[in-house]
Amino acid sequence: MSFDARALSALDFPRVLDALAERSATSLGVERARGLRPSDDPERIARELDEVEDALFGVSLSLGGIQDIRELHARAAEGRVLSGSELLSAAYSLDGAMTVKRAIGVNSRGPLREVAVGLGDHSELVRRVLSALDRDGAVRDDSSPRLRDLRKRIEPLRGRIRERLTATLEKWSDVLQEHIVTIRRDRYVLPVQASRVGQVQGIIVDASATGQTYFVEPAAVTQLNNELTRLILDEEAEVRRILTELSGLLAGDADVPMTLFTIGELDLIASKARLARDWRLNRPELSVDGTYDLREVRHPLIESPVANDLALGDTKLLLITGPNMGGKTATIKTLGLAVLMHQCGLYVAAASAKLPVVRDVLVDIGDEQSIEASLSTFASHLKHLRYVLRHAAPDTLVLVDELGSGTDPNEGAALAQSLIETLLAQDARGVITSHLSPLKLFALETPGLKNASMGFDVDTLAPTYVLQVGQPGRSFALAIAQRMGLPADVLRRAEDLLGPDAGLMERMLEGLEREREDLRAQLEGTAAARRDAEAELGRVRQERETLELRRNEMLAEASQKAESLYADAIERVRTLRARAQEDSARPRVMQELRELRVSAQKARPAPIVREERGDPIRVGSRVDVPAYNATGQVLELRGDDLVVQLGVMKVGVKRRDVRLKQEPKVTAPRTRGPRTAFAGAVAASTFQNELQLRGMGVEEAVEELRTAVLEAHALKESPLRVVHGKGQGVLRRLLREYLKSDKKVESFHDAEANQGGHGVTIVNIRR
Repeated sequence: MSFDARALSALDFPRVLDALAERSATSLGVERARGLRPSDDPERIARELDEVEDALFGVSLSLGGIQDIRELHARAAEGRVLSGSELLSAAYSLDGAMTVKRAIGVNSRGPLREVAVGLGDHSELVRRVLSALDRDGAVRDDSSPRLRDLRKRIEPLRGRIRERLTATLEKWSDVLQEHIVTIRRDRYVLPVQASRVGQVQGIIVDASATGQTYFVEPAAVTQLNNELTRLILDEEAEVRRILTELSGLLAGDADVPMTLFTIGELDLIASKARLARDWRLNRPELSVDGTYDLREVRHPLIESPVANDLALGDTKLLLITGPNMGGKTATIKTLGLAVLMHQCGLYVAAASAKLPVVRDVLVDIGDEQSIEASLSTFASHLKHLRYVLRHAAPDTLVLVDELGSGTDPNEGAALAQSLIETLLAQDARGVITSHLSPLKLFALETPGLKNASMGFDVDTLAPTYVLQVGQPGRSFALAIAQRMGLPADVLRRAEDLLGPDAGLMERMLEGLEREREDLRAQLEGTAAARRDAEAELGRVRQERETLELRRNEMLAEASQKAESLYADAIERVRTLRARAQEDSARPRVMQELRELRVSAQKARPAPIVREERGDPIRVGSRVDVPAYNATGQVLELRGDDLVVQLGVMKVGVKRRDVRLKQEPKVTAPRTRGPRTAFAGAVAASTFQNELQLRGMGVEEAVEELRTAVLEAHALKESPLRVVHGKGQGVLRRLLREYLKSDKKVESFHDAEANQGGHGVTIVNIRR
């Protein structure tokens, strides 16, 4: 699939590609950016958008310094020997590619890892090149044993030659042009005056440009120079052998082309991410039902653009009318550019966007004349419209600017209406702009076609560029003419020539605009009132939270004080228990201890439950279960589920399916057996014969049981009902082991099944 190049140009798409290329870090990326074209493959588009998202929020791609070495690789593959600097450039680029691959492996969320699979492993080539060449591209001495040996011999030999020539300078001082040792044609020589060269024994190697100096190699160093030349030739041959070997390694690395292709792909992705940041773009969503829904969409290439909402769905075609220079053309370009960018895997210039994948964008925008083809502007439009009608379908986007212009208005309107009817019959989606009034009436009566206009301020004669969907636009020609100072009689004559129908339409449109402004004012007032109400609600919620926080603090403070009082009472209980060991004081102490314990327990507050306030159901609560027509005791709380003991059964029920059993208030303490008096006037016993031990630790429970048995024995109260629960039976077993060892216990047994069964032990106290 390929989009029409003329359509891409008309929608300013090449400018987007230029912006991408400017953000590319490599020439490979620039090439990919300029060659980018829209795709009609939804899976590919989604994958490319995932890759951009990964580059935005996962991996920061750094591709600087990586060069396009395709030409170097091709030359090496042809058997040509590359220079050291060229090999170094290739090694650095491939090493950079491997660094990028490692960074992606560590930081990528996934999509870029799939792209990075194309980056090959060139570590051996990079190692060999960097170990053989220095940073200037020269072959290192230690690149091979032979090269190291040759260079070790060359430098001392150079020194010997220089020393021997230096020794002859004084001897030849009268015939030398300068007292220096120099090199010509890779041989050490002396500069001799041309007029006296015959006085020197040696070989003339070179002459100066003026002919005044000859460079003579004295016979004393000829043999040494020959040896040096031989060593230099051997060195050059060894260097060439090493460069040839390295060039062969590059040529033999079959992964290089794919690595370079992948670097271009990654650079393109990085450029897309940079463009998204620079232009404040957002990721579009795929619309599977063919509808368009763009919120706050804007043209990314216009400075300080006005954002508009744009939707196509039940409305297949949107007809935008209004004055010239009002933004109609920019609006259709905005939609077309958003579609093209989406299908190139680019983010779009909108707060949010849902876009379908289209097969083609069919465009007729701008005035085009072809002198060579003898086509007028109107004929050029017809040529493009013929192409649009031939290819329009549900999976294309139609964008037509100034439909019906360039010819007689009546004939243009008739032709435009017929074209719109054809597009609707072909189920095409798109946006059309026009100045023709008959099309406004046609849009009011035609399903699938809706009027829209671009806002215009008559007072300032300036467009607002705001898209107003549902309302046809006015031309404002006469209003603008009046503001521009045309004579009143000319304007009146123009109104007469327009006829009553035209005047009626303008008045209707003017009335619609007034009603729209009134409605907008009402909506703004309603929105302001709603904001005030929401602000007031926020203040009320804040005050309620403050009060709730203070309430919790007060409850916590009260709880702490009550806990302190309870602890003091318990300490007194322990003191009294110690005194109770004396036989004479035991009855009175036991009675005082029991009363103190009861008062302390009353003083101790229940735990504060902030999360479940208002819910009175707790473990131990008595509840009615209508589904079983029975009353039972809550054993466990599991969120909204309860475990209730109903006689011998434990059942699971929902919290909403039970009712709290309201227990009657006890107005007088319950007594068991006759009152007992000690040493005259001891108060009546307030001993309670039920001991609740559920939820306690073993040591605490045994201590409570020991105290209760002691008090019951002293007060001659029996039996004692010990509630320990069933659970896994550990607490029950340990409590009974204690009861066996306490001589004050006569016997013990389980309660009746309907009174708690194995979860309750009845203890009979010796008298």
